[in-house]
Amino acid sequence: MHSDSAVVKTSAEEVLEPVMPQRLGIDDQAEGLRRLLVRNQTQVITLVAGQQGLGRTSATLNLAAALSSAGKDVLVLDENSAPNNLTESLGLFARYDLLDVAQGKCQLRDAVLQGKGYAVLPTARAMRALAKLNAAEQQCLENALSEASGGVDVMLVDAAMLAGQAVVSSSLASGVRLLVVMEATSSGITESYSLIKRLALENARLRFEIVVNKAANEQTARLVFGNMEKVARSKLAARLDYLGCIPLDDKLKRATQLGRSVVEAFPAANAARSYAALSQKVLQTTMQQDEMAGGISQMMKNLIKQLARQHAVASH
Repeated sequence: MHSDSAVVKTSAEEVLEPVMPQRLGIDDQAEGLRRLLVRNQTQVITLVAGQQGLGRTSATLNLAAALSSAGKDVLVLDENSAPNNLTESLGLFARYDLLDVAQGKCQLRDAVLQGKGYAVLPTARAMRALAKLNAAEQQCLENALSEASGGVDVMLVDAAMLAGQAVVSSSLASGVRLLVVMEATSSGITESYSLIKRLALENARLRFEIVVNKAANEQTARLVFGNMEKVARSKLAARLDYLGCIPLDDKLKRATQLGRSVVEAFPAANAARSYAALSQKVLQTTMQQDEMAGGISQMMKNLIKQLARQHAVASH
C-alpha cells in the first residue's frame, strides 16, 4: 500500500460564518432557509459493514450513547434478529416490534424500548416482511416511523447484513446516508470494499462515510482510508469521506461484556473519546442535496417502491 498525502475534505470541515439577517440577499436567504430545515430535520444514518464481526452493532450503540451525551434525542432502529443483535446486547427484551405495529397488534409506544439515554425500535421482522405487507400495513408502518421520528434529532439504523440478494435493508434505499464501519485488517478492508462496490454498481450509491474501527492509531486509519478512497474514486467514481477512527481499547470490550456503551461505562477511555469526536463529526456533516429529504418515512416508501419494481422485473 502507498500512502496518499491528499487530505479528503468533507463537508464536516466547512465553517459557516454568522451573517446578520438584514444583510442577506435573496440567494443567501434561500440557502439559510435550506440549512435551517436540514438542522430541524431528523438525520437518518444507516450503519453498514461488509461482514459480521467488524463492529457495526458496537459502533451503533456507542455512537447513539455519544450523541445522547451531547444532548441529542436518538432513536436506533435494530434491523438484526437475535441473538447478538443490538437489542439483546443491551439486555433489552422486545415483546413487540415494528411489524406488530404495522399489523395493528400494538401501539408504537409498546414496541419502543428504552436504552441508556436513547430509544431502540426492533425492525428486523418488519424489514423481512416489507415486500409482503398490504397497502394498509405499509401505510401504517410509514405512519409509525414518522411518529417515531417526531422530536428525534438523529435516527441510527443498525443495518442487516447484505448476505444475499433476498436481504431487505434500509441501506438499499435511495437517498440514505451510509456510514461504513471498516476494520483496519486485510479481510476487513476487502469485505468493506466489496460492500461499497456492490452498493455503487447495483444501487447507484456514490457517497459513503467511513469510520475505521479497531485502528492501531490515527495514522494507520488514514492510510487505510486513503488507499480505499483512491481505488473507489478511480474504479467506481464513488466519493468516500473519512469521519474518524475507533482505537483498539480493552475498555470497549469490557463495556460490551457489561451490556453498556463505553461512553457510559468508561467515559475517560480512548474509545469513549473517539466516539465523542465521531458524534460531533456526524452532527457537523450536512445533508447533501441528493440525499433523502423526507426522513425515515420517505426512505421506507423508496424501499417499498424499489422492491415492487424488482418483483415486477423478476416476474417478466
